Amino acid sequence: MGDESEQARPGAHVSEQWAGWRAAIDLAEYEARFTHDTAHGEADCLASLHPRSVLDAGCGTGRVAVELHRRGIDVVGADLDDDLLQYARRKAPGVTWVHADLATMRLGRTFHVVAMPGNVMLFCRPADRPAVVASCAAHLDPDGLLVAGFSLRGVAGELTLDEYDAAATAAGLTLVQRWATWERTPFAGGDYAVSVHGAAT
Repeated sequence: MGDESEQARPGAHVSEQWAGWRAAIDLAEYEARFTHDTAHGEADCLASLHPRSVLDAGCGTGRVAVELHRRGIDVVGADLDDDLLQYARRKAPGVTWVHADLATMRLGRTFHVVAMPGNVMLFCRPADRPAVVASCAAHLDPDGLLVAGFSLRGVAGELTLDEYDAAATAAGLTLVQRWATWERTPFAGGDYAVSVHGAAT
């Protein structure tokens, strides 16, 4: 009975945090918010890194990946929630969309940039955070960059920058840059951070 109940809750297979978000959101309305969005702050930032290729890890409905594809960038989107991937597939059938758990994915290729915008790390199962970072790092080219943006609300049990940096270090990465916004505002504390990690030298 418990297993059936979990399966009936959209997003429960991803994490409790994600199931809570899914329960509060109408996906059609959520997707409609971005139909005419022209800001694309995350895509602008990622494109400014001149990536040869991008893995949008935790791509959701494909908002960032679709925009990168539109700009001619080789991009792949991966997400564990297939409900969201259905929107991505309809919007951009020419993009490769992969239904995968970020903690265990094996895509058989590497990327110049692996990106996790949209608070992806906050929606992971807490116990899987190090595995998600390690898996993303394993999909980087030797000169690749892992870029992740997430909120810092100071809530007990939520991911901290120290925890994220420790996971990156364990995965063989070192901090290259940190901004307070996707517009590259210098980070001096605050409630949001965009972290860029590369291979440790």
